[in-house]
This record gives sequence, structure tokens and C-alpha cells, in this order.
Amino acid sequence: MEPQWLIRAKRLAALAQNGLAYTRDDYDRQRYEQIRQIAVEWIADASNLTAAELLEIYRREDGYATPKVDVRAVIFRQERILLVRERSDGKWSLPGGWADVGESARQCVQREAAEESGFEVRARKLLAVYDRSLHPHRPAFAFHVYKLFFRCDICGGRAAETLETSAVEFFAEDRLPELSETKITAQQIARMFEHLRHPDWPADFD
Repeated sequence: MEPQWLIRAKRLAALAQNGLAYTRDDYDRQRYEQIRQIAVEWIADASNLTAAELLEIYRREDGYATPKVDVRAVIFRQERILLVRERSDGKWSLPGGWADVGESARQCVQREAAEESGFEVRARKLLAVYDRSLHPHRPAFAFHVYKLFFRCDICGGRAAETLETSAVEFFAEDRLPELSETKITAQQIARMFEHLRHPDWPADFD
């Protein structure tokens, strides 16, 4: 779980963005920019980016601040879970990524699964909606993120390396590789196996 000071810093950055989106007063704009600068400096203390790099990211944001959405495909075969090895850090994760505008959540997770694993899948159940800040992801991320986990069935394709991933494999629950904790945690994987054993469970949410 992210520390409360970091969660508050992100809230402060979001409030500054909202103020910049709606103010018509130049003096207020300067104040909101100063507030955003302070928030970004705090967030940088827990990030792998500098305050200047984070500030540039925040300046590209426009309009009312809302959580970003990350979708993940949960795919089982013979009680083993499908993971992909990320080229970015050489570690493993569930296939997935940011939701795209113009697609439903189902379309997003099916596309991401195909793009990162080579398998064509059909999403059939929402397993969990998690607030990233309430889970032990590392490192901290600049924005507030909701993570959606969908149980998916393979309906075509084959395992293949992609531009973003260098390997695709199925793993037993007690034989997991090193995970990319920016994207997934061991606790979340364990919970997905619990959903496999209890298919009648409703979706989790924070």
C-alpha cells in the first residue's frame, strides 16, 4: 500500500489540475501551478522519475482529473496461469495495459491479451477492480489507477513474442517467476488462483 502522504500528494496534484482546468483568473492559475509543483516534488520522492520529468507528464494532462484504467487478462490452462515477460524490465506480468478510448473494457483486455501473448481470447468474467495505491506495487506511479482483472478463455492464436513481451508461459501457483511489481503483485496472482478455485465468487473491489 502506498503511504498516506503519497496518496495525499496525488490528490493535491489532481486538485491543482482541476483548478487549472476551470479557473479564469491568472492569479489563481499561478497558485494552482505552484500547488502542482509542490505535489510533484513530493511524488518524485517515491518515484523513479525526477520532479522535472513528472511535471512534464502532469502538464500534458488536461481537463478534470480522473483515475486511469489498467486492464489485465487472467488466463488459465490446466491450473496454470499465463504470464508474459516484459521487455521493459525482463520480469513477468499478466498480459494487459492501459484502456483505450473508444473501446469497451472487454475489447481492451482482449486486444491487450492478443498484442502481448499472441493468443486470441474472450473475456467472460470480471474478477476484480483494485485501487493500485492500496496494493504493494513498486515503484509508485504518478497517477491514481484502477486495475481491472478479467477471466479470459483462449479461443485461437498461439503463444508468440511481441514488441512488448519476450516470452509467454503458463506457471503453477507455487512456481511463479520474478514478477514486474509495477504491473502485478504476488498477492493479486494468489487471489486470481482463489477465483479459479471458487468460480461462483463475485468480483473483488477495494
